[in-house]
Amino acid sequence: MTVTRRWQTALVLIGLALLVIGGLVLLDDVNPKRYLGLGLWFAGALVIHDGLIAPLVFGVDLMMRRVGRRVPLAVLLIVQGAIVVGAIVALLVFPEIAKKNIGTANPTLLPLDYTGNLVGFYVVLAVLTAAAVAGYCWWAARRQKLRSPSSQA
Repeated sequence: MTVTRRWQTALVLIGLALLVIGGLVLLDDVNPKRYLGLGLWFAGALVIHDGLIAPLVFGVDLMMRRVGRRVPLAVLLIVQGAIVVGAIVALLVFPEIAKKNIGTANPTLLPLDYTGNLVGFYVVLAVLTAAAVAGYCWWAARRQKLRSPSSQA
């Protein structure tokens, strides 16, 4: 068995063990009346991931590869990572935004400006992504300059 195959097997076994532990905790801690709601939430998360997040990441990847055929893989990964993080945060915050817009009987239940905070998060995420891409490009250019034969003459 190759080293890669051993790692794959170990990671699959760890994943299955964590899945079993999560299932046992769910059965032990969650009221059975809430199983349907949890199932609907998981189904919705799956639909949003497979119907929205994955195609969005794939589309950005495809667009970046076509626009600039020389886009480094690290830049693609940085941008894809930012899209995934942004989509996951949106998935977590959208229910709060929707519920706050509907209204609650208890005004202290959702006290924050979730829409404004999400926009602020996206601004910070965009700045950090741009900084990471710029930092990688600077590092790659510096490394290329150090390796070029003309700089060693």
